[in-house]
Amino acid sequence: QDQLVESGGDTVQPGGSLRLSCAASFTLGLYAIGWFRQAPGKVREKVSCISSNALITNYSDSVKGRFTISRDDYKNTVYLQMNSLKPEDTAVYYCATGTAARCSSDIDEYDLWGQRTQVTVSS
Repeated sequence: QDQLVESGGDTVQPGGSLRLSCAASFTLGLYAIGWFRQAPGKVREKVSCISSNALITNYSDSVKGRFTISRDDYKNTVYLQMNSLKPEDTAVYYCATGTAARCSSDIDEYDLWGQRTQVTVSS
């Protein structure tokens, strides 16, 4: 059974950094991977995405310049480096993939989701 497993979530102070990992149980290299988050009472939003060949990355305006997505297909893992964290980054974070090599803005095209990891930014 194909799975995605997130890790790296933690509680950090504002201004701190975390690196999230998304490990796949299958060969990840053919697929685009997205990172999403959902804060309490809010809809799930796409934070970032990386194409299968890693040539295209995109970020939401709220994280642009602070977060960096990358992938290591030898390890079947995608990372989200999060710097200059703010309290508003507090959320559960998910990674997800569909069947496409390109990133999609349509959340419905992501049909395999990880179990989530919690990020809390608080002083």
